[in-house]
Amino acid sequence: MKQKEWHKFYGNIPRSLHYPEGSLYDLLKKSIETHPHAVAYDFMDKTATYTGLGRQIDEFACKFHRAGFRAGDTMSIIMPTSPQGIVAFYAVNKLGGVAAFIHPLSTEEELKHYLSLSGSRFALTLDIFYEKVAAVKKDVPLEKLFVTKISTYMPPVKKLAYSVLMLPKKKVKPDPGWSVWLEKAEEKCQTPPESVSAGSDALAVILFSGGTTGIPKGVMLTNKNIVSEGMMVAAWGRLYETDTLLAILPIFHGFGLSVCVNAALMAGAKTVLIPKFTVKDVAKLIRKKRPTFLIGVPTLFKALLDEKTFRNADLSFLKMAFSGADTLPRTLKEEFDETVRKNGGKSVLLEGYGLTEAVTAIMAQPAGEYREGSIGLPFPDMDVKIVDPETYQEKPHGEIGEIVVNGPAVMKGYLNNPEETAATLKVHDDGKIWLHTGDLGYRDADGFFYFKQRLKRMIKSSGMNVYPSEVENVICQHEEVKFACVIGVEDAHQMTRIKAFVELHHPEKASPEKEKELLAFVRKRLIKWSCPREIEFVEKLPLTKIGKVDFRKLEEKEHAKREGR
Repeated sequence: MKQKEWHKFYGNIPRSLHYPEGSLYDLLKKSIETHPHAVAYDFMDKTATYTGLGRQIDEFACKFHRAGFRAGDTMSIIMPTSPQGIVAFYAVNKLGGVAAFIHPLSTEEELKHYLSLSGSRFALTLDIFYEKVAAVKKDVPLEKLFVTKISTYMPPVKKLAYSVLMLPKKKVKPDPGWSVWLEKAEEKCQTPPESVSAGSDALAVILFSGGTTGIPKGVMLTNKNIVSEGMMVAAWGRLYETDTLLAILPIFHGFGLSVCVNAALMAGAKTVLIPKFTVKDVAKLIRKKRPTFLIGVPTLFKALLDEKTFRNADLSFLKMAFSGADTLPRTLKEEFDETVRKNGGKSVLLEGYGLTEAVTAIMAQPAGEYREGSIGLPFPDMDVKIVDPETYQEKPHGEIGEIVVNGPAVMKGYLNNPEETAATLKVHDDGKIWLHTGDLGYRDADGFFYFKQRLKRMIKSSGMNVYPSEVENVICQHEEVKFACVIGVEDAHQMTRIKAFVELHHPEKASPEKEKELLAFVRKRLIKWSCPREIEFVEKLPLTKIGKVDFRKLEEKEHAKREGR
C-alpha cells in the first residue's frame, strides 16, 4: 500500500500485513500446534486448552458430517457467546461450510427471514430456544436442528445450580429425525473427517445487516475478510499470546466474532466467553480475570462506570480499551480514562469506526495521538476517502462527504441481492471497488477522520443497528395506527434510545394505556434493541413538500426539548 498521510502516526505498527492463505480453521490449527497447552477459552471458570479446543472441533465436525453436512452447506448458529457456538463455527469451517450467525432472541418472523435467506439446511440452538425455532420449521429449508444446553460446558457446581434453576421449566423433547441433542448425536468419533480448505476467498460467514433499505441483508464474508480483520486489530492493539480478552460483544456481532474470538485465538491468546451481559457480572469478571483488552460499546462503558465493583477495582493490568459501534461522548471517555488512571492503569479509551459490511472496525484512534471527536486512522491495508455521494469525486481536506472504504475486510456482497450489492460496492475511476458506507464525515490534513451523521436513515442504539423503516412498518401493522415515525433520541448520558411518534386513526384514543398496548405489540414482533422506549402520540405527523413524513423536523423538536428551548 502506498504511503498515506496517516501512516506517520503508526509508530511501530506496520503499514501492511501478510495475510496467510487458507481457511479460518487452517489458521486456528496453527495456533493449536504452536500453543497446545495454553488456555484458549474460559467459560464460567471452566477452561479449554488449544489442544482441547481442537478435539472439540473434531467431535462437532464428525457429528455434523454424519448428519449430512458437506462443503458449501450453510449452518445457522442461533446461539449466545458460548463454547458450543464457537466450536460449531470452526467445525463448519473445517468442513468447508458457511456459518450464518443469528441472534437467539430474534422473533419467529425474523427467524423465518434469516433461515430462508441463508438457505440453512442445518442449525444449532439452545434448548430454551427450541420451540421458537421448531415453530418456523414448515416455512424454512431447515432439515436438521442440533439442540444443546448452555450448562453442558459449565463447571460441575455451576452446572448443578443451573439444573436446579431450570427444574420448573418445561423439558424439551426434540422431534425425532428432524432435531437431535448435540451431546447425544451419534457415538464419539474415532476418525474425524478431513478438513476441506475452501480457500481464502471462499464464503465463510453470513452476518445480518440492514443495508440501505432497512430490510435485513445477509452480509457475505470470506475467510480472508475475517482473518484480515482479526490481524489488523491485533496489530493495532498489539495483541499477543499472553493477552486475555473479554468476549462481551456477542458472536453474532462482527466485532465479537472476528476480534473477541477469532483474533484472540489466532494470536494464541485467551478469550473469556460471556453468554449474557450484566454489568455486575462483567465488573466481577474484570476484577477476577484481569483482562488486558476490554472491548465494548459506549453504553457498556457507561454501565461499568456506574458500577461500584468496577470503579474500585485494580485496573493496572488493562492494556487497551476500545469503544466502537456508536459515538463515544467526550465526557464518557474522560470519566473512563480518569477511573483507569486512578486505579493504577495507563490505558485510555480509544474510539473506532466500522460496519458489518467490512466485518467490523476499519479504523481507530492510535494509542499515542488523540484528536477530539475523531474516529481515528484507517487500519493497515485499509484505504478510506471522503467523496461526493453523487459524483464519487474525492473531497478536499475538511469538506464533508460520504465515507468510502477499500481493503481486505470489505465484504463479498449481499447474499442473493445483486441490486443492493451494486448500490453499496462501486467501482471508481481508480479501478478499485469501494464500499459506500452511507455515512457522512470529513478528514483533516493529517488523515484523521471524523464522523458527522448518517446519510442512510439508521439509528445506533447500544451498538446495534436499528432501522426506522422496519420499526415503523411493525407499528403500522396495528389496526389503530395510521402513520408512525421512529427516531433516535439522546438521553441524559448522551446514549441513543428509540422513540416513536404515532398518528392514530382516532386521535382521541391516545392514552398511556394505548402507549403500553402498542409497545407490547412491537415487543412481540421485534428484537429488544429495535423496540421503542416510548411513544408520543401526535394529531398529525409533519410532512415534507413532497408528502413524506419529515423525520428531521421531529429530530429537531426533540433536540430543542433536550436543550430546554
